[in-house]
Amino acid sequence: MRILLVEDEIKLTDALGYLLRKEKMDVDVANDGDTGLILTQREIYDVIILDIMLPGISGLEILRTIRKTGNTTPVLLLTARDALEDRVEGLDIGADDYLVKPFATQELFARIRSLSRRTGSRYDMGNLVLGNVEYDSKSYVLKVANKQFDLSAKEGKLLELFMKRPGQVFTREQILNKVWGYDVDILETNVEIYIHYLRKKLQGTADLEIQTVRNIGYMLRERQNV
Repeated sequence: MRILLVEDEIKLTDALGYLLRKEKMDVDVANDGDTGLILTQREIYDVIILDIMLPGISGLEILRTIRKTGNTTPVLLLTARDALEDRVEGLDIGADDYLVKPFATQELFARIRSLSRRTGSRYDMGNLVLGNVEYDSKSYVLKVANKQFDLSAKEGKLLELFMKRPGQVFTREQILNKVWGYDVDILETNVEIYIHYLRKKLQGTADLEIQTVRNIGYMLRERQNV
């Protein structure tokens, strides 16, 4: 599981980062709102832990921005004990949960685990299922209705990314980093080629389709019947 922790209290981020890593989670840390926002736009996370009061851009503004861009990553807000209005506003603009400071670390871990399970797909022993689309990430086999396709490793990584976050918009940069890696010099046209490959396999019979979001990237959604 990959976590983004955006919190300006250095001692708290150091302690939480250490404890989360002990729980076998990968953690990126930002101590101000501007850095936190950049990371949400560049990277892909399973859960974002977001303090409301931050230097620079506030946690609520980060949350508002990522929801406007189609980012559906579960967000856990960290709030002050007397900040009821902030908690209500945060939930209204798209937060999934909140935790009041000070808090017990075991409660934080439990909430993170709960949020990480909130996805539109069913995931069981390497199989992802959405509607009539099933993908076996161990054998790279895609099943659509009564058809079966063998995927390449890159096609499989791309499809898994979409199926784990249906409805979330991914930029071409995020897709390149996640599927090909940071240290590989690959053109963005490669993303378009592999999107085309997957669309051909989903075309016609699948309950899902890959939509192009103009000037941003791509998302997986339920097929729109015309």
